[in-house]
Amino acid sequence: MLPQPIIAIVMAKRQLPETTARVRVTHHSWQFGKVVGEVSAGDFCWDFQWCCREGNLELIVEPALGRALIQDALGRFLKQWDYQLEAGGDYEFTVRAKF
Repeated sequence: MLPQPIIAIVMAKRQLPETTARVRVTHHSWQFGKVVGEVSAGDFCWDFQWCCREGNLELIVEPALGRALIQDALGRFLKQWDYQLEAGGDYEFTVRAKF
């Protein structure tokens, strides 16, 4: 009996699109539970306010143009790093989308 041929299927690894988002914190106040800053990704720029007081989390991103592209990713970044962010600081994170 002849051995059965082995058929290998090689799938090309699909690269997800990525864009680096840059965050600049312009104001930080623990007294009021607020982080204010700017975020840019691709050709888009937004201003944001992150309010995290008394267990209520609210992220405001303006202008509306392109907001849906960044709001969720920025919210996850802020939830993870808000205690380490400082006014005047520049930060980056990766968004899995092409802007």
